[in-house]
Amino acid sequence: MKTFPKNFWWGAATSGPQSEGRFNKKHANVFDYHFEIEPEKFYDHVGPDTASNFYNSYKEDTKLMRSIGMNSLRTSIQWSRLIDDLETNTVNQEAVDFYNNVIDTMLAEGMTPTLNLHHFDLPVELYDKYGGWESKEVVDLYVGFAQKCFELFGDRVKFWTTHNEPMVVVEGEYLFQFHYPNIVDGKKAVQVAYNLNLASAKAIQAFRKLAVKDAQIGTILNLTPTYAASDAPEDQEAARIAELWNNKMFLEPAIYGHFPAELEELLTKDNVLWETTEEEKEILKNNTVDFLGVNFYHPNRVKAPDVAPNSVGAWMPDRYYDAYDMPGRRVNLDRGWEIYPKALYDIAINIKENYKNIPWYVSENGMGVSNEERFKNAEGVIEDDYRIDFVQEHLEWLHKGIEEGSNCFGYHMWTPIDCWSWLNAYKNRYGFISNNIHTQIKTIKKSGYWFKEVTKRNGLEDSSN
Repeated sequence: MKTFPKNFWWGAATSGPQSEGRFNKKHANVFDYHFEIEPEKFYDHVGPDTASNFYNSYKEDTKLMRSIGMNSLRTSIQWSRLIDDLETNTVNQEAVDFYNNVIDTMLAEGMTPTLNLHHFDLPVELYDKYGGWESKEVVDLYVGFAQKCFELFGDRVKFWTTHNEPMVVVEGEYLFQFHYPNIVDGKKAVQVAYNLNLASAKAIQAFRKLAVKDAQIGTILNLTPTYAASDAPEDQEAARIAELWNNKMFLEPAIYGHFPAELEELLTKDNVLWETTEEEKEILKNNTVDFLGVNFYHPNRVKAPDVAPNSVGAWMPDRYYDAYDMPGRRVNLDRGWEIYPKALYDIAINIKENYKNIPWYVSENGMGVSNEERFKNAEGVIEDDYRIDFVQEHLEWLHKGIEEGSNCFGYHMWTPIDCWSWLNAYKNRYGFISNNIHTQIKTIKKSGYWFKEVTKRNGLEDSSN
């Protein structure tokens, strides 16, 4: 038996824009707007209007989550829902009532709510007016929104996070064209990365000034470990720079309050370094996180680039490295991602040895599979043994990391109930609970029943049994 620490979080993660639907929202976020103008870009032309109907069914959904053993849930508060006037941060009372009801329902079910403040869902008006996260004006408006959340809900919510996967905003919106507004501009991307770090530190500063009782604040990063294709010096150098950009860009400011010197040197040499001030550096230095959320799905394998990094052309971070597909790797073919559970152990040890052994939890882990109806049995239950195997293996490696002293306090699957997933819509399903998006009838999968047994034991049976 592999037992996890006492009071371990067994739960799952979703987000406001992916679960609630657009019901009663005054403002559109960037994805709401993108679907309005280009519905053909979304799988099966399915947008965020209904999502998994959490706005209307949160009571039933929460009971269903609790029934499979979940003792915690991460979701997010939508800026575009809560705030009426985006300039003055007046609140929408219907939204306040909704989030109060969601929080109270979770607490009544014995679940710990952890609330995130930004999950790729910037109000599109702030992009149109200011250029979104390119602007420090938007940073300050976000801090005002965050402060409203702390004031309204901080009496009951004791775990907060500032961002979910901020690097995805940088890469999706400003480098690789998979999030609106689909810009390709390396210098803007670097400034956005800096501004997101600054926004996190300023929100933490506001949180600490309010002195929310018995509460903690962190951030959620997709810490995808970087593995070099070989021991060759050029591959190792590619991995070093990939790690600086993909992970340390957000990890070091969150925990140490400053950016890696090597990264600043590289960006200065390339003439793309962000604009900063001494005052902002002090804010970053003095407002680090209490804990860390870690999202992990697949490793990041790189090799030396085929084209020399000093080639002439627009600056992109990946001029220093190319993706490497390891021969013989295991892959989730539906999603195209390598399955490498040992990486969760590597993350655990990295945090222990290099990042103060800060308290952390797995805030997302999971596998998306398409057409899961093919695995439905005669009783209508989806027999997703592949998901059980995936989670089991990751938990085994996580347990090993905890045994060796890493300070991990929870595991959240992505996601509790099949949810809407940006451009992919419902192509790949991730939940412990299936959702018929036409009827909104939700059914526990085999993995959900398995997870319940894991939570009862607070651990895993030996896979060798």
